[in-house]
Amino acid sequence: MARAIPARRRWLLSIVAWAVGLMIFFPILWTVLTSFKTEGEAIAAPPHILFFHWTLENYVEVQQRSNYIEHVSNSVVIALGSTLLALLIGVPAAWAAAFAPARRTKDLLMWMLSTKMMPPVGVLVPIYLLFRDWGLLDTLTGLTALMMLVNLPIVVWMLYTYFREIPADILEAARMDGARLFNEIVHVLAPMAAPGIASTMLLNIILAWNEAFWTLNLTAAKAAPLSAFIASYSSPEGLFWAKLSAASTMAIAPILILGWFSQRQLVRGLTFGAVK
Repeated sequence: MARAIPARRRWLLSIVAWAVGLMIFFPILWTVLTSFKTEGEAIAAPPHILFFHWTLENYVEVQQRSNYIEHVSNSVVIALGSTLLALLIGVPAAWAAAFAPARRTKDLLMWMLSTKMMPPVGVLVPIYLLFRDWGLLDTLTGLTALMMLVNLPIVVWMLYTYFREIPADILEAARMDGARLFNEIVHVLAPMAAPGIASTMLLNIILAWNEAFWTLNLTAAKAAPLSAFIASYSSPEGLFWAKLSAASTMAIAPILILGWFSQRQLVRGLTFGAVK
């Protein structure tokens, strides 16, 4: 029987949770507020929080100076394309690790995850040279493939943990009924692990959307996503905080909306298999 939580303690925990949530959300809130200020008010000291001259001139100037739609389109192609490719490779790989394990499967998975521990700058030069020689610099194809490879270890690890929660007897019963490997994965495994696959997909989209290091170093204009769009407002003439905040707000708005509408699915996927 669950132990009742005293009302005083419940209120205290709620206050702490709200405080932590506001601390995490405050940088985003401050960016949004700054985007509606003039450049003078954006650098005012002490800062003006709510009582300032609200203006849309920063958004107008950003729209006139940059092709926002093109940058959004590039980000969507890179994020969705890399996610779909990662799932196409990650689902069979996670299935093999979960249901057909070799002697050193855990070591192999750990080696895959260890590739995320290397600083990206450590392999920038060889990857840049490969992209240059293969004609992939400033192309959506090159960035999509690279984002897939960068996030693939996380995809495989997450899917592996979700697949391990599915009883192997169900897949064995499907094989006894004549299901081939493709049908077993698509019609039996995938529907049962749908929450986990969905959360993995959402996390991979967010990681690819927010990637800045590779997109800034491997793009110039044609395939520049929103990270390059934001960086373009840091110039030798100085930082224009209001316009930079407007560009940042426009860049994070799509992914914030996606996260807001998919938060229940994301939480459900992250807690998949937690309760027996």
